Amino acid sequence: MKKGDRLFARIDYRIKGNEFGPKDFDDHTEYLEGVSRERYFAGGGFAAKDGGMILFKAKDIEEAKAICDKDPIIDRKLYKYELYEWNLVIVSDEE
Repeated sequence: MKKGDRLFARIDYRIKGNEFGPKDFDDHTEYLEGVSRERYFAGGGFAAKDGGMILFKAKDIEEAKAICDKDPIIDRKLYKYELYEWNLVIVSDEE
């Protein structure tokens, strides 16, 4: 990852009232692990809050939205999301 890369941040929010089970979570993580093998990707859930965030590389907003919409928890209407293009300005040399 370098300064100037086109990154996108997806913030997920749980849709209350829709049943969410272990298979949904497994399908969600399996899908995102596949995405992470193809591009820069970081993701996780929020502590003490029902939701999470992913940060990933995509060529444009259309590709980013397509990646988001194919996630099983989004497709099954268990979570909704907000998507932002994120301009990478500072990158640490350390991990």
